Amino acid sequence: MKVFEDLRIWQDAQGIALEIYEMFKDNKDFGFRDQIQRTVISISNNIAEGSENGSDAMMIRYLKTSKGSCGEVKNMLYLCPKLGYCSNEKAVELIGRCKSLTNAIGAFIAYLANGKK
Repeated sequence: MKVFEDLRIWQDAQGIALEIYEMFKDNKDFGFRDQIQRTVISISNNIAEGSENGSDAMMIRYLKTSKGSCGEVKNMLYLCPKLGYCSNEKAVELIGRCKSLTNAIGAFIAYLANGKK
């Protein structure tokens, strides 16, 4: 197992988190802002925690949680343009990045579940 900092999925999750934090830094909807920020940071946190746990089974468990958090962020991003928090184009771009990340996490789960074949 690589260190989590070398994992592309962790790097991509960090990049999405930085964009979400920047996008919401001045947003006054504190409930929405808090939820999307906590959820987006959960993606990379769970990747890091799973990689430090020491077993492929535990890593898979944490990756599944990361994947779920990615879905929650996507769901909230669908609301953002409707609530006037970002442009439709920005939401579509971030949703696309979340979808790519979800697919990459799923591929890594499959790789670990199949004995790294």
